[in-house]
Amino acid sequence: MKKEISRIGLGCWSIGGGPAWGGDKDEKQCIDAIRACPEYGIKLIDTAPGYNFGQSERMIGKALKGMNREEITLITKFGLVWTRTGAPFNKVGDVQLYRNVSRESIMEEIDASLERLDVDYIDIYMSHWQAAEPFPTPIAETMEALNELKARGKIRGIGAANVSVSQAEEYMKYGELNMIQAKYSVLDRGAEDELLPLCREKGIVFQAYSPLEQGMLSGRLNRDYVPKGAQCSKKWFQPENMPKAMDFMDELREGLCKKYRCTVADLAMAWVLAQDEKITILTGTANKEHLKENTNAAALELEEGDAALMREMAEALER
Repeated sequence: MKKEISRIGLGCWSIGGGPAWGGDKDEKQCIDAIRACPEYGIKLIDTAPGYNFGQSERMIGKALKGMNREEITLITKFGLVWTRTGAPFNKVGDVQLYRNVSRESIMEEIDASLERLDVDYIDIYMSHWQAAEPFPTPIAETMEALNELKARGKIRGIGAANVSVSQAEEYMKYGELNMIQAKYSVLDRGAEDELLPLCREKGIVFQAYSPLEQGMLSGRLNRDYVPKGAQCSKKWFQPENMPKAMDFMDELREGLCKKYRCTVADLAMAWVLAQDEKITILTGTANKEHLKENTNAAALELEEGDAALMREMAEALER
């Protein structure tokens, strides 16, 4: 990997639309948002075939036609399939998704992704979820396929999402691992137990997804908000937890937001970035104006004491 990875990237989980991804989006608005990324210093775009069955990749492919491909670090994933079997994952409507990281599946997936994205190569090709029973593909087999794709020029780097430390170490036995992606926010700090220390030790880029807890920390929701789609199963959208999260944000507004003249979302993303210089975060939006707002965090330098205060406030919610 030779490209410099921007500290804020565009996560395209919802851009493809569909019932499980927040409903269909306006195509022109999405393409405009993607094309505006470099203007705001966002030079990383993250997607996956599993985001509305390839529609997110197709949308990005259309947008890239009006962009300089070489200045973009493009990430897509493999391992969640609906055209072949594997370990059952979840069901979207009538379509069953499966985990499958076998060599055969990877070789089929890469060509389909390249076609949908209409590009010649992927900067970082990332396992979306790891193998599971009853389809336990060894990581050695997965990495053999990825190393071959790298040698053939179809991919330039390798990533792994939703991995344990032992799985990440297994990847590294068989080749170079450039990026680990995991959920991380001021309200969900589980990655600090093992994954972040591993990334620091090995010099691996850590990419945090859901730094705004699927919109909870956006600061745009009121106390009467009714969770939608994937939010419904998430911890901070549960009836017993939402009031705590709202209180947390009210306290931020009255204190640190005023001090830094910023929004709750700015603070939440800046907190994640402040934890390590090799952390990059994904911001998910299909709106150009929101995209511009979300880049404010990159310029917001939290004082060490304020970052510690936010941690203390978040920890208090769990008591």
